Amino acid sequence: MKKTISWPVLIGLALLPSLVLATPAPGRVLGAACAACHGTDGQPLPAADALPLAGMNPQVFELKMLAFRSGQAPATVMHQIAKGYTEAQIQAMAAFFADQPKGAGRAR
Repeated sequence: MKKTISWPVLIGLALLPSLVLATPAPGRVLGAACAACHGTDGQPLPAADALPLAGMNPQVFELKMLAFRSGQAPATVMHQIAKGYTEAQIQAMAAFFADQPKGAGRAR
């Protein structure tokens, strides 16, 4: 008995590597939620009253988020936002923002 693979399956298998490579890093996806206040890729607009996250030391980012999450740091909304993330998600965002260039900014 001869087994054959259909063309759609072959095309799907051929495209699989490009789909995997095109998947954004988890920190980028999670960090997108920060853009409203902290700007694209952690670089707020000049007139914004938000802390730049781009280039921040990842340990500092993690400590700040954990302090917001526990209620140890004063905040307006960050204590509620931080409660929505696990420690692994906070670490992923910390790594993403640490890799972003300070002050370079993109069109927002």
